[in-house]
Order: sequence, then structure tokens, then C-alpha cells
Amino acid sequence: MTSIDDLFKKPHLPSNKRKLDVHRNSDQVYKSAKPTSNGDVKGKDHVAYTIEEDPIEENDGVAGPELPPDEDDAVPDDEEGRFFGSGVNRNTVEVLNFIDERDAEPYVPEKVDASWVRKMALNFEKKISRNAELRAKFESDPPKFMASEADLDTEVKALSILAQHPELYGDFAKLGCVSSLISLLSHENTDIAIDAIEVISELIDEDVEAEQTQWSVIVDAMLESDLLGLLVQNFERFDESEEPDRNAVYHALSIIEGLASQASISNKIGQETSLFKWLLARMQRKESPVGQNKQYAAEVLAILLQSSTENRKRLAALDGVDLLLQLLSAYRKRDPEKDSNEEEYVENVFDALTCMVDEAEGKRNFVDAEGVELCLIMLREGKMSKSRALRLLDHALGGTYGAGVCERLVDAAGLKTIFGMFMKRQDNEAAEHLLGIFAALLRLLPGESASRIRTLAKFVEKDYEKIAKILKMRREYATKVATVNQQIQRERATLSAEDQEKMADEWFSRRLDAGLYCLQTIDVVLAWLAAEDDGARRKIVELLAQRGESLNNIKSTLQEQLDGLQSTTTDEEQASKDMLSTLILFVQ
Repeated sequence: MTSIDDLFKKPHLPSNKRKLDVHRNSDQVYKSAKPTSNGDVKGKDHVAYTIEEDPIEENDGVAGPELPPDEDDAVPDDEEGRFFGSGVNRNTVEVLNFIDERDAEPYVPEKVDASWVRKMALNFEKKISRNAELRAKFESDPPKFMASEADLDTEVKALSILAQHPELYGDFAKLGCVSSLISLLSHENTDIAIDAIEVISELIDEDVEAEQTQWSVIVDAMLESDLLGLLVQNFERFDESEEPDRNAVYHALSIIEGLASQASISNKIGQETSLFKWLLARMQRKESPVGQNKQYAAEVLAILLQSSTENRKRLAALDGVDLLLQLLSAYRKRDPEKDSNEEEYVENVFDALTCMVDEAEGKRNFVDAEGVELCLIMLREGKMSKSRALRLLDHALGGTYGAGVCERLVDAAGLKTIFGMFMKRQDNEAAEHLLGIFAALLRLLPGESASRIRTLAKFVEKDYEKIAKILKMRREYATKVATVNQQIQRERATLSAEDQEKMADEWFSRRLDAGLYCLQTIDVVLAWLAAEDDGARRKIVELLAQRGESLNNIKSTLQEQLDGLQSTTTDEEQASKDMLSTLILFVQ
């Protein structure tokens, strides 16, 4: 029989068993580094190393207990499974060996294809049905259906993998899973609804590399299942003081933003007037500092208005212009913190209101709500709001239906403010808006009216200094546009007719960047002044002659604008055609 001394006797030779460097256990690490006589540690991590095995002596000078035996030479467990040598029993060794074998097997990712979608759809539907069944059966005993709820929650989250495989959207929709997913937005457990919202947001996110047809298939199925109505219902029940609910509102807004990228869908979204009401209410909620969802609500509203004329009319019917002006009034003298959610929020409110005043209803509401007066205060006393207010006024005065706004601007003593800004140094954007305002005033103010006479007087006062500055600006823009025109002509000479047609849009864009729009607007203003006042006409001719130019140069610009209008036009374009044709007659 083996003695106790033999059991715990250290082997004289190291084990020859092959071991992986990556998965060394503590025994191996302990054995692989041993202090030498000079105090250095020699281990397997050194380039050159040795493992010395000294004979065991009673007093070898090495402190501490003996090293444990090697795995191969360890004494086996006894028949009852108790451990002696290795420190673990037989069952544990078997488990560890099984785990090592599984880890050594190569990982084979699950194949995601149509078959996988069918399997996933079956499990998904089963989980929904099981949860609904248990909820109905044990309505007053939640613990009995909570396990099924957890299973459903897991299954919903698993659907997010579809965002990596948009080619399967069609199969997912055909199996009826889209409708089932949307139905979970009305689930009694808001956690389930929140997860469904997050998955929907991922599926239609702009970062998903889906083709238009793939995207349309799943979105159409969502809309048919009343996605919009259910989103609005969830807005009402979420409590944004709780972080999960606050995040859910953000994801729901991202869904609406994604859908609004298509003009036809944007119109459909606008039919849910309850959504507009919620967005306006959310924007009015007092927050300090302004939160992300308040800013996002304003951004989504602006997007919906930019892409749809019908949406602007719907919001106008809800007194949207008045509400937006009230929100902006807080910033008539105060600037939001720079690079904050609040600054973005203010930008989005201005964008939304600018869209609104492009419509006839919006212009009328803008005048009634004293929007002109608010803008003038911002122009005089604002900082960050000044440039936005100028842009807003430009849009409000423009168009066929801007006459009422033009008259209100004159009546509110706005000419002094506008012309005062014009005579100061302005950047290109501000100059563009100021010129647009001048063109609108001259085009829309009634003939022989007091407001028109006051406007003309501003142009001719102080020895025509405004006209002189306008002509100076014309020279600058004309020079830039002429340079680009020469470049385009050189490029045109090397291209075929087909290639020239392909380049037409790019060339036009380059001309606009050089200042073509401002040059055209200036010439419209000068043509109006030449037609209205003999003194102004003489001054314009005189200043043009200094550069060897004449009214014919203005006529050429007007003619180009007229030629650029479509043959089939809207009422607005027809009015522009009539105006340009008349002005050309006055600059012959």
C-alpha cells in the first residue's frame, strides 16, 4: 500500500504534457517561474529560460511550502470521489474538460435567411399568443404571467437583428410579423411597448443599408397597422420623468423623423392632427435646461412642415403660427446658451415658423399675431435671433400673398430698421435677405399708396446713397458670376452635347454659389426703381456707365430669369413672369 509520504512526494521531473499558453492555470504559472540563486525570476515569458529541479533536501534554503504535484502525476481521487492530489473531484474535472472541448470548437454563426425568418416568426407569434392567453386567464395574479412576459420581451429585442438583413424585410412583412410588432405598442406593459418602439426605430433607421423597395415594404406594412396612431397614444402614457420612458419618446420621434423623409408619407403623418397638437404641447413644456426631447420635438415639427404644403396649412388651422411666435418671444433679447439643446431648439422653431409664413394662411396669421413687430425687436436688440428674424421676414414678405406683411412692416416703422441694417456691413446671407425684402416691397406695395411712397423715398434720400451701395454690390456679384461663367464656357467647349446636359445642374449650382441669385434680385430692384422714379433712373444709368455698362445689362439678367421659368407654371410663377416681362419694357 502506498504510504502517506509517497502520496505527497514531489516528482523529480517536470511533466511533459503539452499545454496551451493562452489557457494556463494557476499551477502552471506557479511552476513556470522560480527564483534563481541571484534573485531573478525565470519563466516562460522570458526569451531564454530554464526550469531547475533541485533534489529535495531537509534544509535546502528555500522558504515556503512545497510546490503542488503536476496534473499528470497527481494521485487520483479515491473511489468515493473525494479529492486529494489535484484539489478537485472527478465530476468537476469532467465538467471542466467538457467546457474546454466546447471552447476549442470553431464558432459557426447562425445563418440568417428566409428559413430563419419563418422560424423566428413562429416563435414570435407563439410568445405573443402565450402571453395574451396567460394575461387573460390570470389577470389579477401577475406572477403567473410574468415569465411569459419576460419571454416575449426577449423575443421582441431579438428582432433587431433584422436591421442587418434588410433583404428579409419582405418576408418579415408577408408573414404578418410587422402587424404583430406594431400591435405590441398597445401592450399593457409599457416595457414591452418601449422595446417594440426601439426595434421599429432600428428597422427604419437611415443607417440601415436598405434599398428603397425594401424600406417601402416594411414601412407600408407599419402604416397599415396604424403605427402613427399608436405612437401618439404612447406619447400620452409615457412619463418622461422616468429614463426608460424618456428614451422611448426619443425613439418614437426618430421613427416619425425617418418616415417624414418621404413627402407622401409626411402628408399622411400630418393627417394625424393629434400628433401636431402633442408636438406643440411638448415644445411649450417649461424645462431648464431644455431637454433633448423638447429640442427633438421642434426638429420633427420643422421637418414635417418643410416637406409638405398640406402640413403647413393644417398647423395654421391649429393656431400654430401664434404658438410658435410665443415660443420665440422669450428670445427677443435673450440668447440661448451656445452649442446647447436650447440653441438647437430655437433654430428649429425659427425653421418651422419660416415654413409656415411661406403659405398665404401663414402670412395672415403672422400679421395678426404681431410677428412683424417681434422680428423688428429682434433685429434691433437681438444677437443670435437677429439673422434668423431677418430670414423669417424675407420669407413672410415674399410671394404673391405678401402684400399685407409688406404694409405692416412699413406701418410698424420697419423701414428705418431694414435700411439701417443694409447700410452697415453685412455677410452674404444677410445681404441676400435684405435684397429679397427690398424686391418684395417694390413688387407688392400698392401703387400710389403711402407705404409705397415712403419706401421709394428711402431709396432716393441722402443723394441716392442706397442706390449707390446697391450698384456697388452689383459690380461685386457680377464679377464673381462672370468668372464662373468663363470657367463653364471653357468646360463646355470640351464636352459633348450629352455631357453638357449632365453638367447643367452642377453649373447652375456653381453660378448660384458665386452670387447669381443676389445679382438677379439686385437687377429686379434696380429695374423697379428705374421704372418708378426719373431721378433714380438717371443715377442708375450714371453709375452703370462708370464701368461701361448700361440698362441693357440689367435687361439681360431679367431676360435670363424669364427664360428660366417653366412653361407650365403655378400662380406664383405666372405672377413672376408677368412682372419680369413688364420690367424688361422699362429698361429698354
